[in-house]
Amino acid sequence: MHRHSAIVARLMSFLLVVQPFVSVAAIAQQPAAATKVETLTEDQRILHLLNRFTFGPTPADIAAVRKQGIYKWFEQQLTCCIDEASLTARLDQFPAMKLPVDELIARFPSGAVIRQIAAGKLAIPNDPSLSAIYHHRIDIYQEKEKEKAAASQKKTEVASMTAPPPATEAPDTMTAKPTPPPAPVEKASTAASPTRPSYQDLLNKSILDLPPAQRVHRILAMQPHIYEEFHSSLKGPQKDQLLQGMTPEQKELLASFDNPSKAVTDELISQRLLRDIYSPRQLQEVMTTFWLNHFNIFLHKNEETPYYLVSFERDVIRPNALGSFEDLLVATAQSPAMMLYLDNSSSTGPDSPSAETHIRRQALGKETKGSLPGLNENYARELMELHTLGVNGGYTQKDVTEVARIFTGWTVDHPAVGGDFLFDATRHQPGAKRVLNHKFKEEGQKEGFKLLHLLATSPATAHFISSELATAFVSDKPPAKLVERMARTFRDTQGDIASVLRTMVHSPEFWSAETFQEKVKTPLEYVVSAARTSGAEIANPMPLANNLNQMGMPLYACVPPTGYSSKADAWVSTGALVTRMNFSLALAGNRLGGIQAHWVEAPPAVPNPPTLADSGPIVHVAATDPIDPVSEEKRLEARLIPSGASEKTRRAALDELAAQSPATPNPAKPMNPKAQLSNLEKQDALLAGMLLGSPEFQRR
Repeated sequence: MHRHSAIVARLMSFLLVVQPFVSVAAIAQQPAAATKVETLTEDQRILHLLNRFTFGPTPADIAAVRKQGIYKWFEQQLTCCIDEASLTARLDQFPAMKLPVDELIARFPSGAVIRQIAAGKLAIPNDPSLSAIYHHRIDIYQEKEKEKAAASQKKTEVASMTAPPPATEAPDTMTAKPTPPPAPVEKASTAASPTRPSYQDLLNKSILDLPPAQRVHRILAMQPHIYEEFHSSLKGPQKDQLLQGMTPEQKELLASFDNPSKAVTDELISQRLLRDIYSPRQLQEVMTTFWLNHFNIFLHKNEETPYYLVSFERDVIRPNALGSFEDLLVATAQSPAMMLYLDNSSSTGPDSPSAETHIRRQALGKETKGSLPGLNENYARELMELHTLGVNGGYTQKDVTEVARIFTGWTVDHPAVGGDFLFDATRHQPGAKRVLNHKFKEEGQKEGFKLLHLLATSPATAHFISSELATAFVSDKPPAKLVERMARTFRDTQGDIASVLRTMVHSPEFWSAETFQEKVKTPLEYVVSAARTSGAEIANPMPLANNLNQMGMPLYACVPPTGYSSKADAWVSTGALVTRMNFSLALAGNRLGGIQAHWVEAPPAVPNPPTLADSGPIVHVAATDPIDPVSEEKRLEARLIPSGASEKTRRAALDELAAQSPATPNPAKPMNPKAQLSNLEKQDALLAGMLLGSPEFQRR
């Protein structure tokens, strides 16, 4: 750990001197040349396209664009006619991600479901495995309730004991005998003797040696305290052995038994990262990320949100990511995830039949005062400010209130058990409304659809969405002419997203030399591009997610509805570079569990992939080849930074390698092939980690 920290410290001090990462201008400078080029070469155009519309170029991507041509490749990505069989095979390990929300909650019961079952309001499923999970979760819930009650009782007793006692005669301290302290209670030792294994060791061994189905059965039959001891005592290899040979469904049963909500969240995050890394439909995944951020939903809003986010991404965002903006807008408006996040599910018209019923019940004393549901403006405000018109879109507070009235009655049917969208006419505010000088007559649910159409086709929306897209894919300060051209296409095509992107890519401003590598990667773009470019095999994506948390961009966990910024100033700092450098060295050095990168003799993604003209070919390195740091740096640079690194970055990497390398070997005692290969792997991992952490790699 000390050695790793020393590497980061030395490289940081060097890079901050020669290329200050805290300077946005330094990041945006052309990395392979001291001066900015006037026009992009064909090689640079390929990289520019791939950097903006994939999660990082790979040799296979470069080869595909060279073969098809820039615009044909882009059109293929727009139409999504691409085989995803290899990705599907990876995603098959998450069968729960294909379930409807109600079935998902039934398989992975939320805390709300467990509380309702404990209260006798819901029934336990008949399936034996699910029944075991439910009983296990109920036992844990009831035990926690007992602990809360005991803690409350103890607090009451302590308060009564510390109250001033009634006045009594003072005790005779000369004759009173002091109360002896309680004798220490000896705890039974559970440690194993040198010759006798502990009960826990025997339990673990007996279970781990069972066939997979019996293994699952034994665990599901455990009492909470036994399971806790069993689970906490498993070491790394034993955890792998526990799951060995199990089907994805069996693994999900154990994950649900352990923590249902966490199991859903982990699968949601894992499948998202695997899609970003391995999907051949990169443009769709990039746009899915864009819209998930645009229509941001906070993962931990309530207990149901993780489950509804599965459907939100799968059924709302991804299918519409390259389609009609109005279809996308309507789908998000009817999404339970959005209605729960922005509280529209509770919005009730003050003059609606439901409100009148509440008033009558309060008058009769059947409901407590203050329980009357009312109008909620959260969704109405964000719908106009963040989803459509933009903050300067010309709406007023009066418009916000009227939009909120239009969407009263748009709610979720029994969200605790995974219900879908529901329009409740009894909660809809009656009467006409007026928004943006447009009158909406009383038509119930139709009012909402007409308003969404008005917003989706507004010129202000066309400009706002075009500006957001140009900021994300062209420049932090996109040219006004480009934005207006995209907005015109948006208006002319009734918000066809693919047409707007096509206009962007066919515009000269997109290919301007000033835009080449002008964007700084967000943490998500950085982590995923490093995984893609390294060619690492990802068996477990969660270490990547953990690093995103450390970089300040946890997936699905942006609290405000604004989403994460795509601009450099949100992510550029010395602290950010330290965190990214730590990640790059850990990734390259295979110190992230379940993730394996190969730097020596790593097969290329395609046979003899063409690389950029001045980068040199990606070649195999044999164990018996002589170790030449300069050649290795050049080889890895061509693989990881095809646009080229600056001479200063190159020098920093080689100097650091020299500082970490052992003394020059004695020619009279040549290193055996195995030791030479090991040394080469360590050398390449260090070089690769420093290149992945360099400022050049962090540009798009």
